[in-house]
Amino acid sequence: MLDPRHLLLYVADARQSGRFYAELLSLQPVEAQDTFCMFRLPSGLMLGLWGAAGVQPAATPPGGFELGFAVASRAEVDALHAQWQARGIRLPQPPTAMDFGYTFTACDPDGHRLRVYAPEVG
Repeated sequence: MLDPRHLLLYVADARQSGRFYAELLSLQPVEAQDTFCMFRLPSGLMLGLWGAAGVQPAATPPGGFELGFAVASRAEVDALHAQWQARGIRLPQPPTAMDFGYTFTACDPDGHRLRVYAPEVG
C-alpha cells in the first residue's frame, strides 16, 4: 500500500505563501527558498509550496486543491472563522451545517481552499 508523505501546492509566490502558512499554522518552515517552501505538520505530513513557474512538467492552474482541518466542536469552527476573518483571509463560505458536519471555507493567496470542520458524530 502506498503511504503519501507530502502534499505540494503550486503557488504564484512561494515566499508569500510561506508567510501565509507560517502564520496560519503557527509553524516555521523546515525549508524556505525563493521558489519553494516546506512545512512539517504535527502529523508528520510534509506540506510543500512550489512556485508554479518552475514546475516541470508545467503545473495546472493554481487554486484547485482543498486542505481540510478537523476540529473538535462547532465552537472551534466559529472561533477560527472569527480569527481568520480578523486576519483578512478570504472566506467564501461562512460557518454552515452540511451533511458531514459544521464547516467554513477560506482561501490561501492562490485560491486553494482551506476547510475547517467539526465532523458530525452520529
